[in-house]
Amino acid sequence: MNPISLEAMAASVPDGALIAMPPDNSLPSVALAKALVRRGARGLRLLGVPVSGFATDVLIGAGCVVEVQTSAVSLGEAGFAPRFSAALKAGTITVRDATCPAIHTMLQAAEKGVPFMPLRGVIGSDILAHRPDWRVMQNPFTDEADQVLLLPALSPDIAVFHAVMADAEGNVWVGRRRECATIAHAAQRALVTVERVVEGNLLEDERLAPGTISGTYIEAVAIAERGAQPVALLDEYGVDAAYVANYARMAKTEAGFAEWCAEHVFGALRAAAE
Repeated sequence: MNPISLEAMAASVPDGALIAMPPDNSLPSVALAKALVRRGARGLRLLGVPVSGFATDVLIGAGCVVEVQTSAVSLGEAGFAPRFSAALKAGTITVRDATCPAIHTMLQAAEKGVPFMPLRGVIGSDILAHRPDWRVMQNPFTDEADQVLLLPALSPDIAVFHAVMADAEGNVWVGRRRECATIAHAAQRALVTVERVVEGNLLEDERLAPGTISGTYIEAVAIAERGAQPVALLDEYGVDAAYVANYARMAKTEAGFAEWCAEHVFGALRAAAE
């Protein structure tokens, strides 16, 4: 598999797509999120697997998003996600509440090719009042009262994440972050940005194979060095807390966010053109 450009990858994402993205403590592709902002993507529906963070807030602030399904949206130690909070208060996005286990269960159902999967632990919460697509039923394997929650399979249009490396076969190494494998298996397409492409076949290496997603599930790979920053990438680099804190401060206002975007999303593109 030959890598494509980051901009070509962003261009392949249609407006209105349901995009699954891992959280900031996993492997989010901030590079592709910024490329989608530059493309002017609109109507995107984001699925936080299972929570959302920096990349989601940037996409919301840029007006790319109409709906978010997640368990939470935050910037971790930097506090609330400012553009998400502002959009929620303004009513410009729809938020579909979920729980972490529920999101994983719906994706696992799609991964396994079954129409639904049961889950415990949600019954009795207020979330059910806002999720008519979730059903409660009696456990058919006992005569005793025992209700279980049934969750429909969820197959995102696109899975998006960032990885350390890919090989020439299109296999992608995600290390310990196996939830990325789940979303790649469950989604219709998987677009992955990577730090580098290496020689050989990752699946033939006994040490790397357990943390590798087969190229069968990967549609395209784009090289984006430090593409997860400002969040951490496994053992490659750590979180840039100062960068996130600065973003949180500037993005409190629409004007501040626009100024941040001009420098950090569009600035590099203008510099390259010059």
